[in-house]
Amino acid sequence: MLIDFVKGFIVGMGASIPLGPMGVMCVQKTLSKGRNSGFISGLGASITDTIFAAIAILGLAYIQTFIEEYERCVLLFGGMIVGLIGLKIYLTNPVKQIRQAKNGGKRHAEDLFAAIFMTITNPGAVFLILGMFAFVGLEINAESANRMITATLGGVFLGAATWWFILSTSINVFRKKFRLRQLLMINRVSGIIIVAIGLISFFDGLLRFISPYFR
Repeated sequence: MLIDFVKGFIVGMGASIPLGPMGVMCVQKTLSKGRNSGFISGLGASITDTIFAAIAILGLAYIQTFIEEYERCVLLFGGMIVGLIGLKIYLTNPVKQIRQAKNGGKRHAEDLFAAIFMTITNPGAVFLILGMFAFVGLEINAESANRMITATLGGVFLGAATWWFILSTSINVFRKKFRLRQLLMINRVSGIIIVAIGLISFFDGLLRFISPYFR
């Protein structure tokens, strides 16, 4: 269970690091309203990512036989999807997505639900999380499926929440000195990492396709 929790933690944090619209929203909330507002917005994304992770795990449970039978194709096309997501993140300029903060304070509950709504409108995150689960080597064990799923989802939520706490706290500490253009560099590094994960999966599948011809 501890290994499954750690894998979930890695997936949760890894899926949250790319600074898409949700990352921009967290930064904007922190800069305009303080750390608590930014962190609670991040918690909304953490809840949605955990829901997406549950969907991905259930998908793994139902299609595990298919994946084992067509593993090479899954690695090829799954790697392409993850790579394209990473490329999109790399090419996105988060600075341009930032909108002016509205005057007046909002309650934290409103920040939470606004973040959930923003994140849930991006169901493509399921494919990213599914690809990351495959990358960390998540396996469904029928005998301990319930405990494994619980531990993994707990790890996903805590990993995502940890990232949003780190981000909102860091932005808050350097609030007066922070330059929004630095987001672009973070975004590009995140995109490169995700593209690399996709390429590893793609070439792994490609090698499995061609290796029989060289025996």
